[in-house]
Amino acid sequence: MTALVVPRPAAPPRRTVVGVAAVIAVVCLWSSFALSTRALETAGLTTGDAAIVRFAVPALVLAPWIPRTLRRLRGERPVVLALVLLAGLPHFVLFAGGAHLTSAALTGLLVPGTVPLFVTALLFLRARRRISRRRLFALGAIVAGVAASALLIGGPVGPGGITVLLAAGLVWAVYTIALARTRLDPVGVIVIVSLTSVVAALAFAATGVLPSHLFTGGVDLPAWGAYALVQGVGTGLLSTGCYVVAVKNLGGSIPAAAGALSPVLTAVVAVPLLGEPLSAGLLVALALIVSGVAGFALAPADTEARPGVR
Repeated sequence: MTALVVPRPAAPPRRTVVGVAAVIAVVCLWSSFALSTRALETAGLTTGDAAIVRFAVPALVLAPWIPRTLRRLRGERPVVLALVLLAGLPHFVLFAGGAHLTSAALTGLLVPGTVPLFVTALLFLRARRRISRRRLFALGAIVAGVAASALLIGGPVGPGGITVLLAAGLVWAVYTIALARTRLDPVGVIVIVSLTSVVAALAFAATGVLPSHLFTGGVDLPAWGAYALVQGVGTGLLSTGCYVVAVKNLGGSIPAAAGALSPVLTAVVAVPLLGEPLSAGLLVALALIVSGVAGFALAPADTEARPGVR
């Protein structure tokens, strides 16, 4: 009697394995950004300290590309360059300020969660682009999640902190649109954003606009080193590179949708790490915004602009 041979399932293609690994890394790195920003005070760092470390590391690592990037700026439009630079110190200060006024879970939820909403609104106002029905439902879920976060989440979270986080999301949306219009490559964008941001952060810290221990002799080297690894290397370099790898191997929709898992991971890890509770209001906002972001990423793209409108 011949034994029945069950064929082994085919192994996933190498591109899929690499892409999935890159997506997992991106989710973890984005979550670590929200968690480490919320934990600034407990780590003995000020916003100025964090900004200097965050942008100094990629600026130093990519220093060999600085001359080439500066030469390419000659052909860049000033308005586009100014909008790209919003992703540096302006966004970081808003993000850190909102994190201080709210929670790690809400910080990791509202900023990335509202970017698709703001990008779509800005493109609609500029070009009157029609939006598919599925994306409208997804955007409605995001709006409902934001409303739930403002109305249902109690404790130390107030409307001021939520407003600051929404402003951070709007700034990142403007930066996202500017990225499509800049003549700089990805390395050039990281270089110019990091370089200008660390110079501005040092100037503001030296004049007292941004409080920093760097100019008072109270630098905690272990804390600075840990933050340099998490924010400078992790967020400043690795998350960008991993996201590019994920998109190249899996396409754009899957990594964008998987990025919605970052707020979930942030909320779960913040419970034991920072002692933040998972309230019913937060869970409602989390479910609405994450489902909205995932639905938006997987929905069909917007239709063409209406005839006669440029």
